[in-house]
Amino acid sequence: MAFDLDEQEQLATLKDWWKKYGNLTTWVLIIALGAYAGWSGWNYYQRSQALQASQLYDELQKAVTAKDTAKVQRAAADIQQKFGRTAYAGMAALSAAKVAFDANDLNGAKEQLQWAVDHGADEDYRALARVRLAGILLDQKAYDDGLKVLAADVPAPFASAVADRKGDILVAQNKLDDARVAYQLALDKMDSKNPGRQLIQLKLDAIGGAPAKAAA
Repeated sequence: MAFDLDEQEQLATLKDWWKKYGNLTTWVLIIALGAYAGWSGWNYYQRSQALQASQLYDELQKAVTAKDTAKVQRAAADIQQKFGRTAYAGMAALSAAKVAFDANDLNGAKEQLQWAVDHGADEDYRALARVRLAGILLDQKAYDDGLKVLAADVPAPFASAVADRKGDILVAQNKLDDARVAYQLALDKMDSKNPGRQLIQLKLDAIGGAPAKAAA
């Protein structure tokens, strides 16, 4: 069917515009579609990784229940190697560390906790790993190493636990003034209704009560 005059003018205008900008428009569309495809692919990859990691983590928990220490450690290693960027890797490290600790394998527990500290994707799990690792170092009398582990910034909900653990290490070093400050900080950072306050208060009282105030 023949075009009428208006249609011919519109078609001519379109052809002229396409000559000027068609190539650029095509590349913009290609880049946009490529970016969308990449974003969709990345999201799919992350979901796939999380799903596979969760399945392995379920197997790890079954091994924990069965008290199969060797299988727990193998599953944790698999998750860390294959899915280290997922939160499940940090969870697996914490679980494997607990199993190793209960089996009196302190070095194995330290290795798992150190992995969580160095590579964990979730900052809460990293903070919890720091507190537990410092506890093992305290038991091994590696006091300075324990304090170094606790020196990093942690999320606010873990500030009290970190300060409490610092207090324990400082008491072991007989640095009682510093320990009082740490225990008081632990109390200050802890919710007033938390039953854990009683134990911290007992430890603080046992070394002489509240820290001395600085002179004005």
